[in-house]
Amino acid sequence: MTIEEKISSLGYTLPEAPAPAGSYVNCVRSGNQLFLAGGIPPLDDDTYLGKVPTDTSLETAQEAARLITLNRLAVVKDEIGDLDKVVRIVNVGGFVNSEPDFYQHPAVINGCSDLLVEIFGDKGIHSRTALGAAALPLNVSVEINMIVEVE
Repeated sequence: MTIEEKISSLGYTLPEAPAPAGSYVNCVRSGNQLFLAGGIPPLDDDTYLGKVPTDTSLETAQEAARLITLNRLAVVKDEIGDLDKVVRIVNVGGFVNSEPDFYQHPAVINGCSDLLVEIFGDKGIHSRTALGAAALPLNVSVEINMIVEVE
């Protein structure tokens, strides 16, 4: 089963890679590593906006993290043409727009980490940072960046 077939079997659809929303690029390749810029959840409605857990729940923030993961994988596909060329997910950086007394940032970013392992198996196991932030761009609840090793 290809990686895209695996994503589909999990009930997800890989979106189109988004255009950068500022003065940056989505991805920089250095050797066999891709350094992905931070991705944010869809802005179609207010579902993924605001502080966790006051404006959006832990579970909704985890869902945002999963959607961002698919968004970041779309960037990888755009860069290398085929997700089966991913050697491993090296690192995930997760940022949670949270209240000062919220301490479950790792649980939010588990939405991303768990999905990567579901998709890639052992190649999806990665190092990670999960931090709280006073605010994130456009008031999103979660932002995630990645480093990915490719063929």
